[in-house]
Amino acid sequence: MAQTLLVTGGAGFIGSNFILYWMEKHPEDKIINLDALTYAGNTANLASVEDHKNYIFVEGNITDRELVDRLMKDTDTVVHFAAESHVDRSILHPDTFITTNIIGTHVLLESALAHTIKHFHHISTDEVFGSLKLGDTAQFSEATPYNPCSPYSASKASSDHLVRAYGETYGLNYTITNCSNNYGEYQFPEKLIPLAITHALVDKPVPIYGDGLQVRDWLYVQDHCTAIEKVLESGKTQETFVVGGLTEDIPNIEVVATILRIMNKPDDMLTHVTDRAGHDVRYSVDWTKINEELGWNPSVTFEEGMRKTVKWYLDNQDWWQPLLTANKDFFKTNYSNRK
Repeated sequence: MAQTLLVTGGAGFIGSNFILYWMEKHPEDKIINLDALTYAGNTANLASVEDHKNYIFVEGNITDRELVDRLMKDTDTVVHFAAESHVDRSILHPDTFITTNIIGTHVLLESALAHTIKHFHHISTDEVFGSLKLGDTAQFSEATPYNPCSPYSASKASSDHLVRAYGETYGLNYTITNCSNNYGEYQFPEKLIPLAITHALVDKPVPIYGDGLQVRDWLYVQDHCTAIEKVLESGKTQETFVVGGLTEDIPNIEVVATILRIMNKPDDMLTHVTDRAGHDVRYSVDWTKINEELGWNPSVTFEEGMRKTVKWYLDNQDWWQPLLTANKDFFKTNYSNRK
């Protein structure tokens, strides 16, 4: 049965990939994309569907209750991606993260209740769980206590708590996915993987924080989209699922080394810069629940996903080069302090 989805932040990295995926797999559904078009939002991501009869783009902010109400009244399902998401920027400007990630989510929840939304799906992060020890075997799961360490992760933890509270207190049908670090097509080149690829393509030093031994779980964005699909179609509500893409730890320095190897670039392009304040050292995700209950698995290995990603950035330089130019001051401030 056809439905209408309100997708917040759909011009961003993960949101735009989700919209493209969903419209291909569910062509009968209507999608309303609400995006404020901040520095990380790009309508070019969705050029292939902008004239589709079942796609509507609305420029606006999730903190605008009047606008949200107008869009929510025709909506069956909300898929909430909209968020400020870069840790470095949260350290510099935490106010923006509080406004968007907490207040914006609250506005959406209030409107969802008022319009009796059938399903509210909230996209969150494994960073709400804090940091694990290097060399340990512990992993994040749905039962892991929250222990956020940055303004970004604290704001996302707050939004998670709000979503659950609206489920428990008001009966809102919700689900949450806490995903690991995504990578893939259309990712703004401030994050580690696209930053490394784009720097290497123009033969600039590739910056890495500190000793580079920090560990992340890496999730190919297309696999994240299939995980969200599984959750939305499962019929389950009042549930949380953690979503990851790896089964072994890969330090950041090895991530960059893999990229340089795939691109046939020398290892000495890597340069160490002063570490981020309060840098979490290790994330590792146990995605057993979504695997066993919903039958979800990543479709690619890290090497396969990385090759797909490198190829995309090679083939789409006209997409990312203007972004580097427009944000050159930020990149200079954050990544030029060599050790």
